[in-house]
Amino acid sequence: MTAKDCGHNEDNRKKLHRRLFAAVLGFTTAVLFTILLVWLILRPAKPHFILQDATVYAFNLTSTNLLTANFQITLSSRNPNGRIGIYYDKIDVYAAYRSQQITIPTLLPPSYQGHKDTTVWSPFLGGGAAVPVAPNLAASLKEDGSSAGTVMVNVRVDGRIRWKVGSFVSGKYRLNVNCPAYINFGDKKNAAAVGAAIKHQLIMDCNVDV
Repeated sequence: MTAKDCGHNEDNRKKLHRRLFAAVLGFTTAVLFTILLVWLILRPAKPHFILQDATVYAFNLTSTNLLTANFQITLSSRNPNGRIGIYYDKIDVYAAYRSQQITIPTLLPPSYQGHKDTTVWSPFLGGGAAVPVAPNLAASLKEDGSSAGTVMVNVRVDGRIRWKVGSFVSGKYRLNVNCPAYINFGDKKNAAAVGAAIKHQLIMDCNVDV
């Protein structure tokens, strides 16, 4: 074989490699474009969260600014999408007062939510642990409880979700949910005794960010 033949074969191999690379690149681009097009057409809507009720087992502030807050809440989430499912991978729920966390996070079990499905959780928040609060927040708590008789506690959800379209599953998206809960320690009109606890009917829409 002459040097000219060797050079010709080398050129053919390079052309073949370029064609294979172009084919793979074209196929990958077409797949990604199709996924993007389907994604843009379907446009997943955020899940709709509702805080249905909160049962208060303890809400006590000591003179040393230690707050013991124990709740059981009923929280529902509805998937409004007709063709998109939602994976809830890691979901933490906790209570906060004026942006300060007042209970330890409760981890919800991972779950999948189908099209137009509704999921209901009833976690306990608090676990009996006393949480130190800042002096100004302690003063606000005392004022809210004594003057208005109502304390606004925010039930917050932090987590990660993924969207499922057919067999395609997206990457993880951050989920932030904020549910206001107005706990009235004076007027029991919308509350009922559950043993030593008080159950407050709320039905509050939550603010959802994804």
